[in-house]
Order: sequence, then structure tokens, then C-alpha cells
Amino acid sequence: QVQLVESGGGLVQTGGSLRLSCAASGLSFSRYGLGWFRQAPGKEREFVAAISRSGISIYYAEAVKGRFTISKDNAKNTVYLQMNSLKPEDAAVYYCAAKSRNYDYTSYDYDYWGQGTQVTVSS
Repeated sequence: QVQLVESGGGLVQTGGSLRLSCAASGLSFSRYGLGWFRQAPGKEREFVAAISRSGISIYYAEAVKGRFTISKDNAKNTVYLQMNSLKPEDAAVYYCAAKSRNYDYTSYDYDYWGQGTQVTVSS
């Protein structure tokens, strides 16, 4: 059974930083691409960042480029999202996801999803 468990969310002031983690069980990170998505109240879930199976290709939404960094540790089966210079508009529930198909990382077409972790940014 595949499980993705996010952690690291919380309350941070504008301009602050958080690092989200997503630990996976039941799958091998070397065979899955990984993504982070977020959903704010009343809004659709949106793509944030993704990293390919090999780790060579990385993708970011325009809104987070230069502020967020995605990385993964295959040995720990964990993917991270380092978030710096946080803004109130970054507040959302953040979800990690995994997909076996090695393309189209910015779409919702992922095989597995975590339950999410809340990020709140105070102004």
C-alpha cells in the first residue's frame, strides 16, 4: 500500500521560510516523479513544483520561481519543498504527489496523493 505523508507546515510571517517534507512508503522514489501542489480556500488545486524520476528535470510554477526549491532523497524516500520569502498568497494546503509516467508533471495526472499539510502566512 502506497502512502505519502506530508509534514512541516505551520504558521509563518511574511518573508519567512518553511521546509515541507513528504515521506513515501510502498513505492520506490527512483521510479516515480514527484510533485507539490497547493489549494487555497475557494480556489482550485494548483501546481507548485515537480521533480522527475531521475531528478534531472525540475519544474516550478511562475509564482514560486526563485523562492521555492524542490529536492528529493531517494535513500530516504522523501521529497522536500523549501519555501523562502513566503507571501500571504502562498497560504494553502500543500499536497505531495507521485506519478510513474515520466512526462506532464504540471498536470493533476498523478497516481498517488498525500493528505496535505497546512501553510499559513501572516501579513
